[in-house]
Amino acid sequence: PKSFVSLDTADHLLSDGADAAYAARVISAWANRYLDASPQAAVGRTGEGVEVAETGLGKFQVAVTSGAHRLIADEPTGVGGLDSGPSPYDLLSSALGACTVMTLRMYADRKGLPVERISTTVVHGKVHAADCEDCSEAHRGQSGRVDRFERRISVEGDLAPEVRERLLEIADKCPVHKTLETGAAIVTKAVDP
Repeated sequence: PKSFVSLDTADHLLSDGADAAYAARVISAWANRYLDASPQAAVGRTGEGVEVAETGLGKFQVAVTSGAHRLIADEPTGVGGLDSGPSPYDLLSSALGACTVMTLRMYADRKGLPVERISTTVVHGKVHAADCEDCSEAHRGQSGRVDRFERRISVEGDLAPEVRERLLEIADKCPVHKTLETGAAIVTKAVDP
């Protein structure tokens, strides 16, 4: 019912962020008992791969399901999206960053290095191949624009400079880095709805 959440000072659009957040928490708590939150509740899930489907909200918003994990992806408002989630390139950058940090953690633990915390910021952009001085030779030889991912890696811990340099070499061995650098085969098939 409309009167389920009553806020004396709120306008009907809940334009105040605090009012909107409060209403969302109350409605979520109420609805929670009626929703099946188990991983099997995802409609149409085959259990294989990552499923992406339009939500019907906005022009580009999609729901992403991977096993029991769910998130929203979208485009920025500047290109017609709602900016309600990371963009596809943000997700790709996230995959590279996550793989990098995990690879470095595995290496540090295996070598017994005193690494306290690892983080990376990944910045994606499209640049002219000829202008990409720090790109590989293969990319500089291309014409037009290329995708450029810059990783800014931070490793906290008492490490010698040569160990830090070795960690940067290991970062280049993360599987997602290798996939992005060498390319991948993408097979597209139609399936019945």
